[in-house]
Amino acid sequence: MTRPLRADSERTMRAILDAANQVLAENPAATLQQIADAAGVARTTVHRRFASREALMEALVLDMLAQLEAVIDDSRPETAPPLVALHELSAGYITVKGRWRLTDVHPTEFEHGEAIERIKARNRALFQRLADTGTIAPDTDLEWAVRVFFALLHEAIERRAVTGNSPDTLAALVTSTLVGGLRGV
Repeated sequence: MTRPLRADSERTMRAILDAANQVLAENPAATLQQIADAAGVARTTVHRRFASREALMEALVLDMLAQLEAVIDDSRPETAPPLVALHELSAGYITVKGRWRLTDVHPTEFEHGEAIERIKARNRALFQRLADTGTIAPDTDLEWAVRVFFALLHEAIERRAVTGNSPDTLAALVTSTLVGGLRGV
């Protein structure tokens, strides 16, 4: 079991992860020194926390997965009205995934299948609630619906980069488009 980080260590870790996300998106070959400079810490600080570049990349992926799980928790998909949960989940995903700059790195490249499966299962459960309440057609293919949901989120993130629209505004668009298309006749 790992102990929680002190507040200053937590801030340093956050600065390193945020800097790595930014610097590596701009230059995938960036050195740990360049990441340290962007984070405002010494190179030895980065090396002390991450034994290798791969360890840093893995920490970035773990951080993103933890943020996605926190978004799911905050949207309360098991207890909130399903449409409200879908909107909140959409806005949260747009915020978190919009910060993920490393487009050539995907969580499935690392051994985090358990976290990814938890995220998928909770998304499917929300879509099952949407079907059970008649918000979407009861016979909706839920696997397909979740895939369409993530495709719409991707488009919303791309649009946000161009328009600067808020995650809440884009979540409303994702939600209305998705539910409208899956409601059935």
